[in-house]
Amino acid sequence: MLFSHAGAGRRSIPEALAHALVCPLSKKPLRYCEASGSLVSDAVGVSFPIEDGIPSLVPKDGKFLEDDPEKSEQEPIPRDSSC
Repeated sequence: MLFSHAGAGRRSIPEALAHALVCPLSKKPLRYCEASGSLVSDAVGVSFPIEDGIPSLVPKDGKFLEDDPEKSEQEPIPRDSSC
């Protein structure tokens, strides 16, 4: 089985698989966010969900990390542990 259970009933993906996956938009590496249980592309600021242990890397399923339209485009996106 490729996918394993992580704490609190969440499913995560094996570290080796996480390192092999890339963002479908930027083709840059993704990182796993434990707080949201998703894969995050820091290159484009998008989070991709993992549903039933399967990463959904379809661009339309991604969610922007920056949701506040009033923030300046010059301001960097915060990279804290809450993803």
